[in-house]
Amino acid sequence: MSPVLASDLVRDALGTALLVAAPFLATALLVGLVVGLLQAVTQVQEQSVSFLAKLLALSAVSVVALPWALSHLVGYLVGLLNALPSLVGA
Repeated sequence: MSPVLASDLVRDALGTALLVAAPFLATALLVGLVVGLLQAVTQVQEQSVSFLAKLLALSAVSVVALPWALSHLVGYLVGLLNALPSLVGA
């Protein structure tokens, strides 16, 4: 396997991982910022408030985005498995 092919495979894998994780990471970031702002304004510094808000938001995003994420991962895997004979011969 050539170094160029290996770097292309790693780049595609990291790009897919980033694309699939992006909705979950963005949701956690936004909820954390909003809860942090509300806690700063109200001076309520309770750790469980932030945890519960993130848990609920990520649960909702999981219900919405998980089918899309799984279909994207399955598509990536099918493409990788279809390309496997050409990768082995390279």
